[in-house]
Order: sequence, then C-alpha cells, then structure tokens
Amino acid sequence: MATIFTRIINGEIPCHKIAETDQFLAFLDIQPLAIGHTLVIPKKEIDYLFDMDSEEYAELWKFAQTVAKKVKDSVDCKRIGLAVIGLEVAHAHIHLVPINNVHDINFSAPKLDVTSEQLKEIANKINN
Repeated sequence: MATIFTRIINGEIPCHKIAETDQFLAFLDIQPLAIGHTLVIPKKEIDYLFDMDSEEYAELWKFAQTVAKKVKDSVDCKRIGLAVIGLEVAHAHIHLVPINNVHDINFSAPKLDVTSEQLKEIANKINN
C-alpha cells in the first residue's frame, strides 16, 4: 500500500509544494510546528532514511539545504531546525522547521491550526 507521501507525489492528494526535482519533493506540513514547517522527501518510496543509497542520500541533503535556505529567506526565524524521526510515516523524510529557540522543534507540542488558504499563502511567499 502506498504511503500518504507517495500519494502526494502521485498527485492523488494535494500539497503546498515548495520545491521539486525528478528525485525529491518538498512541501508544507499540514500540521506544522511553525509557519513554514516543510517536509523534504525522496520520490522513491523507502521507509528508513538510512537505508537510502549513499549517493541518493547525499543528494537528498543537498536538496534539503536548498529548500531550507528558501524557507529561511521567507519566514521570520533565527534558524531552520531539522529533525528526522521516521516514525510518523513509513516514507523517509526530513522536517525543516523555522525556529527561534530549541523549544520550537518540540514534536510533542500542539501543532498549529492552519487553513489550506494560509498554507497556500505561505507557499507562495516562499516560492516568490
């Protein structure tokens, strides 16, 4: 069964796209910890990040770096924090989270309640 991320890649579920290549996709998290919280994924469905081929793994991080710079330039924050948890969805992914202090990347904290329209506005700001 395809993961929710594979369904997003295949266009079955909409997303607020931040960046895309032939190999990777970055899109806004719909339950963000902060405005601009972005997920970076390989298009190839693989459960565990560290099971990726070494070359593809390195390319994923290069892509994530490019995306993080885009988000940082567009969202008011001190840094882009990152997390790789790997338990929520059985598809390798990196969380890029705009932060101002260490507490901003606490995944047990309540998520922001944002509408699809707000996500669209954030995506447009990052992409312009």
